[in-house]
Amino acid sequence: MISTAIRVARVGSAAELAAAALMMLGFPALMLAALIPSVYAFAAAAAVTYLADHYLHRKGSYLVNRLSKVRAGLSIRFLIRQLLLVLLLARMSLSDGLIFYGAIACFIAFYGLQAPHGALVTLIRNRRRMPVATRNVDLASRVRIPDAPPRGLLNRSAEKMLHLDLAAVTGLLVSAVLDSAVPGFIGIGVTLVLGCLYVLTLMPYVRGTKIPPNAEKVLAAVDDWLREYKPETVLYFSGSKDSAYQVNMWLEAMEQLDSKPLVILRERVILTSLAPTTVPVICVPGGVHLMNMELSTVRVALYAANVGKNIHMLRVPTMKHVFIGHGDSDKLASVNPFSKVYDEVWTAGRAGRDRYAIADVGVRDDDIVEVGRPQLAPIQNRQDAPPASGAAADGYCPTVLYAPTWEGWDGNPGNTSLVLAGENIVKKLVKADPPVRVLYKPHPFTGTVSKQAGAAHQRIIALVEKAAAERAADSRYAVDAVAQAGAKSELARIEARLAELSGAASDKGDEAEATRDGVVDVEKHAEVARLRGEWNDAYWRSFGSFEHRVIAGAEPRLYDCFNVCDAMVSDISSVVSDFIASGKPYAVTDSAELGAEEFKRQNTAVRAAVILSNSAAELGELLGAVRAPAADTLAEDRKELKEYLLGPDEPTSIEQFNRAVADLALKAQTRNLGQESRAAAGAVGADELSDQLSPAQPAQPVPAAGETDGANTR
Repeated sequence: MISTAIRVARVGSAAELAAAALMMLGFPALMLAALIPSVYAFAAAAAVTYLADHYLHRKGSYLVNRLSKVRAGLSIRFLIRQLLLVLLLARMSLSDGLIFYGAIACFIAFYGLQAPHGALVTLIRNRRRMPVATRNVDLASRVRIPDAPPRGLLNRSAEKMLHLDLAAVTGLLVSAVLDSAVPGFIGIGVTLVLGCLYVLTLMPYVRGTKIPPNAEKVLAAVDDWLREYKPETVLYFSGSKDSAYQVNMWLEAMEQLDSKPLVILRERVILTSLAPTTVPVICVPGGVHLMNMELSTVRVALYAANVGKNIHMLRVPTMKHVFIGHGDSDKLASVNPFSKVYDEVWTAGRAGRDRYAIADVGVRDDDIVEVGRPQLAPIQNRQDAPPASGAAADGYCPTVLYAPTWEGWDGNPGNTSLVLAGENIVKKLVKADPPVRVLYKPHPFTGTVSKQAGAAHQRIIALVEKAAAERAADSRYAVDAVAQAGAKSELARIEARLAELSGAASDKGDEAEATRDGVVDVEKHAEVARLRGEWNDAYWRSFGSFEHRVIAGAEPRLYDCFNVCDAMVSDISSVVSDFIASGKPYAVTDSAELGAEEFKRQNTAVRAAVILSNSAAELGELLGAVRAPAADTLAEDRKELKEYLLGPDEPTSIEQFNRAVADLALKAQTRNLGQESRAAAGAVGADELSDQLSPAQPAQPVPAAGETDGANTR
């Protein structure tokens, strides 16, 4: 029942649900206490509403955000509490006293301060918002960007300003108890003085040296940097905050390019979610600003997603445009007809080329280039994977990863196995005999469109957690407490160091300051990469090799899960294509119930997979391949499919990728030189024509009316 209420209220936890309930009940309690009247009951109810409101705001609760949509926003809630306090004073026969009128005047004046406060906060934020935001771009030497105001002034500023009424409310309640106006007037004075000081403190930040240069100067500085840096290959991306992973997966490949890389983003929210990188990044929200940007040296533009804003870069003829995507699968999105707009489409292997040919969406075979998948380098091959601790010992517990994709936008039942098969899969895995360990790692978009998928996701989490608790209580699954304690201690040390390193980067006051100071420290960047590897190793050692686990959030990464598991169950998505790089057994769910043969015909990536029905009855075949590799009948099929989908192991994918970039850059340069030659030839032809028509060459007389060539009519 509680979990249902949490989903309905869209709060993150039972604590948030309790805080929301207390806040909602607190206001009727305030009215009742004011009418009785009871100062102590009113004070208790007021404390509950203050604390619950503050907690929900600190948690960023969806419910609190929605209250403003039904005219019950933060300001209204504070105003209602203050009006009920005035009602309490009236009910206590204080309406003829000076303190009563003082309270009314205080609250009117206090709300009068909200307007200049809100205006100043908005002005500061708007004036400090530059037309671009950058990382690893040296703007500090080109334009003056002042420090941001102290974080405490602008962070949750409206909430802080409104909470200044605490002094007045407390003083007035004390006055009501003591029957003395002094505490009330002291509280009123403190509230008004603090409110005025808050407003005055903000005023210097709206003008003069406290604000960044105007848009024209900032854009000129960016162009100056671009002329000096001379970028050659651009990774262009536009999307929502939840799609940041699509650009993040390409950052390491961009760092390994032989040409000068640049990342161009279109949404500020993507920049805040961008993974650490040494590549220069420019976020340009304005289409006009982007189209006027100095990108004359760029020869190749790479696109990770098909979105409308791509047109702002596609219009540039001096560079070649390539769709590289954000994963390789048999989904319809992988053969989007929009891909026709690009000069080339790069796929991982031959399968991608064949996929476009079968789809017949207008992408020519000559425009498809196979470059492998540079992102798959961290995935260890089956023979390269380190043996699990105790693998040779009796009682070794294989690990099966369940990594379903999300439900998608179109409601197709074949998109995800969660709704129809997810619970069956997990139930059979946790009850398998001999036992296996289950790792459940859902797609980050799970439940964002379908309520059924979200509910199934929650039920699967409950199944995994229940099975984990039962196994932990089973004496057959002994743990090495000393080793686990050591791993957890190491994990804490690494996390503390990572927090220290990331804290230095997150100390920037706002976007403008982060742009000014956002040049990566290469040594720290390398240290973070090393620590993340150590963190991953310590994480898996921090709990038992038999312990079921729900893997939520960004860490550990999906590829880390690939490396520790012995097999995987998933759906049609790029996850399957990526997992094939490991060479390990895998199963894919035919949620749409097409039948095994038709399912394999339609989806290349499942041709070497165990095909599961929604009942998951076929899981035994997958588990048999894990427990007895010699009896794995699909091993050779997986090897052949790997090359077909992902290309050959040699040359390496990053070498293929660099070669493709270099070849396309040469094509772009050849095209540009040809255009320049034609333009020059056209200019010469125009000059010759001008010379022929100049006064130095007498023009032929124009025959008069009635005359013909060489004769007249006389």
